Amino acid sequence: MTDQFKKEIDSALELINSYNNIYICSHIQPDGDSLGSIMALAMAIKKLKNKANINVIKVDDIPSVFDFLPNIDIIKEQDLSQEVELFIALDSSDKERLGIGAEFLCKAKAVINIDHHITNENFGDVNIVLPSSGSTCEIVYKLIKYMGIEMDKDIATCLYTGINTDTGRFMYSNTTYETHIIAAELIKTGIDTSDINISIYQNRTIERTRLLLESLNQLELYEDGKIGLVVVTQDMLEKTGAGMEDTEGIISFVMDINTIEAACLLKEVSNKEIKVSLRSKKYVNVSKIATKFGGGGHVRAAGFTIIGEQIDTAKEMILKEIFKNIR
Repeated sequence: MTDQFKKEIDSALELINSYNNIYICSHIQPDGDSLGSIMALAMAIKKLKNKANINVIKVDDIPSVFDFLPNIDIIKEQDLSQEVELFIALDSSDKERLGIGAEFLCKAKAVINIDHHITNENFGDVNIVLPSSGSTCEIVYKLIKYMGIEMDKDIATCLYTGINTDTGRFMYSNTTYETHIIAAELIKTGIDTSDINISIYQNRTIERTRLLLESLNQLELYEDGKIGLVVVTQDMLEKTGAGMEDTEGIISFVMDINTIEAACLLKEVSNKEIKVSLRSKKYVNVSKIATKFGGGGHVRAAGFTIIGEQIDTAKEMILKEIFKNIR
């Protein structure tokens, strides 16, 4: 633990101990890391301050694959008219990604920002930002340990889920020696890793499966198979009976192709609103590409939104940038 990291944690703990009306929030389109980190931290602070009012803000629909997480119902829509003393943002590189949560942040007396994205804008009064961490849950693990709070099975399940999903089942390049050490410590608590993996990865609905098949059937390959691109339109969602949350995991199947270096998934949220996910294996910096479109993320995983363009135009714009980075 570096001196700077320790200093930021001490500052965060001082704020947590100073306020009793605490709001915890993460980004829109929640994933395993965002959900795991907000829930684990909420449960830990409740142990530290039993009488504190801990509010976990629901900013978007929660994917059903995470229904197994203990105490998932603590994530609720919150009343914006209530007093906000301390706001804690997790796994969000900027305030805009917090959705409705950004309005709570603006009301807060103090803000703690905990994240692992290299593009984080350091928008908090205290910023615990570690781009070297494979997930935000790894940072929360260190914070909880530093707080001296017992790591029970419920907290460990949430943290393991976040680490597992954000490192791609420990396959992505953001997986470090420390990632495995933390995962091992969480497993020591007695969590059921088999049940966690089945719940996340072997729990696909028929509708999601149909959407996967439909999208992969239209897979486009470029540069001798080094680039893979798939598109999900509103028509495809209607045809398969799937929802936008069912696009989760599609890009991973593209990345599984042996020739692929970079993969791109375009999701038509509405007419002229396209959400884009980028992934790479070895050398393409997709965070750099995403930044050009106002987005961000990690070197090997990033995303952004294009507003005001049809999906075919958006595809051409993105491919142009990816081509520049393929060798």
